[in-house]
Amino acid sequence: MPKVASSDASTEITWVKLIDQSKCIGCHACSVACKSENSVPIGVNRTYVKAVDVGIFPQVRRNFQVTRCNQCLNPPCVAICPTGAMYQRPDGIVDFDKSSCIGCKACMAACPYDAIFINPDDHTAEKCNFCAHRIDVGLEPACVSVCPTEAILIGNIKNPADKVSAIIHREPVKVRRGEKSTRPKLFYKDAHEATLDPLAASRPKGDVFMWSQMNQDSHLINSGHDFGDNTNHSVHAKLAYDVPHSIPWGIRVSAYTWTKGIATGTTMGLCLAIVANKIPSGSHGSVLFAPLVALVALAITGLLLIADLKKPGRFIFLFTKARFESWLVRGGILLGIDGALTLAWLLQGEVGSSSTIRGVIGGLLFLTSAMTATYTAFLFAQARARDLWQSPLRLPHLLVQSLLVGLAVLALVDGGQGEGLLLRSGAALVVIHLVLVLGEVTMAHPTSHAKAAVWTMTRGKFRLPFWIGMALTALGVLAPIGGVTLLIVAAVGVLGYEHAYIQAGQSVPLA
Repeated sequence: MPKVASSDASTEITWVKLIDQSKCIGCHACSVACKSENSVPIGVNRTYVKAVDVGIFPQVRRNFQVTRCNQCLNPPCVAICPTGAMYQRPDGIVDFDKSSCIGCKACMAACPYDAIFINPDDHTAEKCNFCAHRIDVGLEPACVSVCPTEAILIGNIKNPADKVSAIIHREPVKVRRGEKSTRPKLFYKDAHEATLDPLAASRPKGDVFMWSQMNQDSHLINSGHDFGDNTNHSVHAKLAYDVPHSIPWGIRVSAYTWTKGIATGTTMGLCLAIVANKIPSGSHGSVLFAPLVALVALAITGLLLIADLKKPGRFIFLFTKARFESWLVRGGILLGIDGALTLAWLLQGEVGSSSTIRGVIGGLLFLTSAMTATYTAFLFAQARARDLWQSPLRLPHLLVQSLLVGLAVLALVDGGQGEGLLLRSGAALVVIHLVLVLGEVTMAHPTSHAKAAVWTMTRGKFRLPFWIGMALTALGVLAPIGGVTLLIVAAVGVLGYEHAYIQAGQSVPLA
């Protein structure tokens, strides 16, 4: 078997991969070798060869792109992983530990290259790991050793005498999505831009590629564009072959943001109402019932998060193997603290504690509820692959949505003492919510990916939940006239918008 070229003992090693697309013949030997070497199940891929036809007959050329993990120097999958299942070795290889993976799919949401998948056999995340087990014994990765044209090469970027290092430093090479600041260590030589940009080529109108059926599952996406004018190509290019990639976070994550909003918005609204003297702090009724609703909503939130894991039995790893850099871990801690303070508020109301104790608990509860309501904005920001989620409006928008749905719950259980103020405040929050949505939809987005996601949300696959949700929420403006029912309807409409927003952000192809 081919051996990895040795480096001087004093030379630091950082492995890189170079793919010379001018030599690639699209034989798929690398894909087959990878599946055989790593026992990759049918239906998922660590590496594959995408094909794009460029030109108009008879001036047409088929271009290939060998697609896989980019082995980033600044890997977002490692930063967001809550348990350290994704980690970076000293030699730069981004590897994974199946025994620590909980199947949260956060790494999939963060990867700008759609290189990570959930293994359908063991339900853990995996990807190309540079055949690290072969590297460790001095062998080349399987794909390198079988390539008949030597289109795939590896080398040590820190060694100036290395052949691959010399090519990268002296000849024109490209990386995919360099604007994501991941510093990929997978370099392409003589690659056509129509293959590197996942929005550059159009998708076939039928349901087949050149020799395979196109998967039409609503939770799977292919490369290529069908986003109106939100394309990136300046030539005629059509996708000839691709493999589907799954959308990592579905309805459970959409529902989790809503139930979390109910829990945190109810307690924040209650604290504000007490400070405004609209609800006596020592009264029963809403002061005791509202925290109970919040606790139930928090419990449902936790159950939704656990249910969304591919390895739900390992949810305890969030605490026993926690990496605090991940906002999944930070969010879990905030949920726990918020739940404990909500329970403390409920108990102090039953035992009749002093006003000082109630004030301290209430102040802490408001603060942690606000942080719990908005931490998802930081989690979505760590999901660097999803351009739509990088909006600076996301944090204030989550806070407004939480207060809106929370005030709807308070108005429902209030008993009449502060209902008028709650309805007027809820109507004002509806207006702010609509303005923020208008801003997110109409402001100039910096990338074609964000524009395509907005198109998908407002005119594409998720237009129905978006517009139905917006219509229901808009009815909340009339809550001071129509009563509590309209504010409840507005709160339900927020769920429709959240679902459309979260799903559309994941529906733009990255590979």
